[in-house]
Amino acid sequence: MARAFWVAEPGRGEIRTATVPTPGPGDVLVRTLRSGVSRGTETLVFEGRVPASQYAAMRAPFQEGELPGPVKYGYLNVGLVEQGPDALVGRTVFCLYPHQTAYVVPAGAVTVVPDGVPAARAVLAGTVETAVNALWDARPLLGDRVAVVGAGMVGCCVARLLAGIPGVEVTLVDVDSSRAATAAALRLGFAAIEDAPHDVDLVVHTSGTSVGLQTSLDLLAPDGEVLELSWYGDRPVSVELGGAFHSRRLAVRASQVGEVAAARRGRRTHAQRLALALDLLRDPAFDVLLTGESRFDELPDVMSGLADGSLSALCQSIIYPDGDEQE
Repeated sequence: MARAFWVAEPGRGEIRTATVPTPGPGDVLVRTLRSGVSRGTETLVFEGRVPASQYAAMRAPFQEGELPGPVKYGYLNVGLVEQGPDALVGRTVFCLYPHQTAYVVPAGAVTVVPDGVPAARAVLAGTVETAVNALWDARPLLGDRVAVVGAGMVGCCVARLLAGIPGVEVTLVDVDSSRAATAAALRLGFAAIEDAPHDVDLVVHTSGTSVGLQTSLDLLAPDGEVLELSWYGDRPVSVELGGAFHSRRLAVRASQVGEVAAARRGRRTHAQRLALALDLLRDPAFDVLLTGESRFDELPDVMSGLADGSLSALCQSIIYPDGDEQE
């Protein structure tokens, strides 16, 4: 038996028991060490704010139940393989599995966490994978001036990867001045909205707000593009398209991690993209994003706090029984 977090109904979570099947010849039994809350998507799911038209598109790989609930939802899970192929037993792995203390999945559904990447940091793999896909979509050029609007979990990962491209000048832009310290730890420039650089070549938007999207458009140079990573759920979005949008020939394009970016779709698989993300997490600078920790049993209250804003962690990590001792 195991325990799992479920959204019982919009706005209310609970811990339920789960039956873990006996692993088959091609399966692995994983005991979870850590999981992470993907704040933007998971709080929309928790609040029941996924449009009915997107229920199928937003289905998580190992989801149980159906939106808007009851539903077991999540996809940032790091655990230890206790049974399975010899090459995997005893290895720490990442899996797109919900918040559950133990589970069985096909061996091909887990990715080995590289040496040098602690389990605590590995929960960021799904977010860094989103950032990798965004850069494949954006295709920044040497010497570009780039703004990332929204210094949350996704925005910080995108900015960190962008800064590794020679000659690219990256500025994190956010309404929260406390994120300046996070930007400094990631060795990035930071600006409040009123001080953000203008005439940039590319803006990556991750704030999930109309104000952020409008700011992104306002910062662009002529012929520039906003790469939109935000997902708004059922929230309406308003921007001004009657001003300089047409005369400056601006563009807004969506990037979403469910599919490999078109620029690499024929040459990279989902598994290769995730393996790359985990390899990039050898960079210890990403630890600055791990700003909140909670025990598994606290998850119902944690999700409520993340949804109503009383918890403000960039990445809320969930620690499982004996997880600290096994990392």
